Amino acid sequence: MIYTPSFLAVAIFFLFVGITLGLSFYLGGRAKSSAGYFAAHGQIPWFVNGVAFAGDYLSAASFLGICGMIAFHGYDGFLYSIGYLAGWVVALFVVAEPMKRLGKFTFADALNSRFDSPGIKLAVGLSTLAVSVFYLIPQMVGAGVLVQPLLGLPHWAGVLIVGAVVIIIVVTAGMVSTTWVQFLKGSLLVIFSAVLTVMILQRGFEVDPSTPEAQTVTITPDGSEIINGLPKGKGPGEASLRPVGTVSQLPDGKTRTGPLGLIEFFSTLQKSEVVLWTSSKTTAKDGSVTTTYSPKQTPGSQILRPGEHPKFKGIRGDQFSEKLNFLSLMLALFCGTASLPHILIRYYTVKNEAAARKSTIVGIGCIGFFYVLTLYMGLGAMTSGAMDVTNSNMAAPLLAKSMSELLFAIISAIAFTTVLGTVSGLILASAGAVAHDLVGCFSGIKLTDHEQVRIAKITSVIVGAIAIVLGILFEKLNVSYLVGWAFSVAASANLPSLVMLLFWKGVTKQGIIAAVVVGMTSSLGWILLSADTYSAVYGLPAENALVPFSQPGIVTIPLGFATLVVVSLLSRNKQ
Repeated sequence: MIYTPSFLAVAIFFLFVGITLGLSFYLGGRAKSSAGYFAAHGQIPWFVNGVAFAGDYLSAASFLGICGMIAFHGYDGFLYSIGYLAGWVVALFVVAEPMKRLGKFTFADALNSRFDSPGIKLAVGLSTLAVSVFYLIPQMVGAGVLVQPLLGLPHWAGVLIVGAVVIIIVVTAGMVSTTWVQFLKGSLLVIFSAVLTVMILQRGFEVDPSTPEAQTVTITPDGSEIINGLPKGKGPGEASLRPVGTVSQLPDGKTRTGPLGLIEFFSTLQKSEVVLWTSSKTTAKDGSVTTTYSPKQTPGSQILRPGEHPKFKGIRGDQFSEKLNFLSLMLALFCGTASLPHILIRYYTVKNEAAARKSTIVGIGCIGFFYVLTLYMGLGAMTSGAMDVTNSNMAAPLLAKSMSELLFAIISAIAFTTVLGTVSGLILASAGAVAHDLVGCFSGIKLTDHEQVRIAKITSVIVGAIAIVLGILFEKLNVSYLVGWAFSVAASANLPSLVMLLFWKGVTKQGIIAAVVVGMTSSLGWILLSADTYSAVYGLPAENALVPFSQPGIVTIPLGFATLVVVSLLSRNKQ
């Protein structure tokens, strides 16, 4: 069985969660004021903040989603890594120092630094909430995925556990504890991913002489599962899918390679053949849905070639809409990093602009190193014989499980704290937007420090509850793909105003408000009307979608810039 909880894994999991909560309670006394709760008094050392950047950014999408996409589709999954990392160039050269110089607690502070406009605070506060909630979905999905093999609990239970723990972290200590939790989990994630990569290289590749057979899962109208013809939970033992992932042929007729070097790993795989898995669904007259997972012999050269994933056919395909979809995704990943609220607020936790720049460089180093490792981990999972064909998000933890129970326990616990840290940052960004930006706009009352912190804590509980519900509803989608949407919304709503405020003196408050609102609503609307949402969320035929491709960035990001310029020119005399 793929998901068999072990005492060791459970013990290490609760040890990590206990340390995280203990750290939160210990640091809770340092966050009584709004400056402490939202920005840690600006006293975080730049190196710690840099690693915390990596902790914030290396989310469930990075560790679970990217590794899973590489494991199931090859090199195409790595394109997400490239896009995520490239975005830090914008953060370093455009955003880092100005954000520290312009703002105080939230992203709205920076955009409102020249205008003191309640309208800007309202628009940017709503944008921060929208982006944060959208980005919370894949993190909570990843949490539920991890709890299944660790504790033997259903997906919803994992989402509920993460939601509860994160709410406690944010309510007790705010940015102080969130930063140190991010530092801890960012360090551990990079270190143990490197350990797992070394073990992959030491193990090398081995041919599996058996011929894999197709596997089936049938969901009956009453909701019960039939797996490979056996009702789940009945018969001799509990029915489960067999783990998969095999090398069917190595170069020169070898059956085993032995340890491989960093470059030799790829050259060997390129000359080998691997069994990949495809899925197809059929619906019977009684309403039962059968999903069949079928093996497919695939040359290693094809696995390492871009454009094989169904979402990335535009790289080598003939359809113009598919090419636009791919370019739109890459644009969103490149522009979205410098627009994510939980990343932007981290610039307020250091002393000055120089510290902001240095912490960004440290973050880039940690993140870049980790993303290189994802290629080895994803391809290692593909050939490990341990994958679950029904869940691409579990590739990396199951790879670790195939090597060592202890490594599986540690990797899964670290991945869980990865989710905790990222969700904490997102909820804190949402809480800041409500307490610091939105409440003042609606009430017209200037809140005291104590009142801002109290409202932020109440908001944290509400946003956490929303994240729990969404994490359960979106269980089946790959977390990296969901993050691509979140980046599109962030880049469309936030980046045009931030860039133009820094580099164009003609920008007006009306232009900023219009750009944020148009960018946010157009990107969200596009996503909700896309083929992927129709099929995966609404259960409707994808061909009925109202937009030509699923990724909105290539349309909505330029639309945000154009809106800002046009409205600023029209309202120049109304400042």
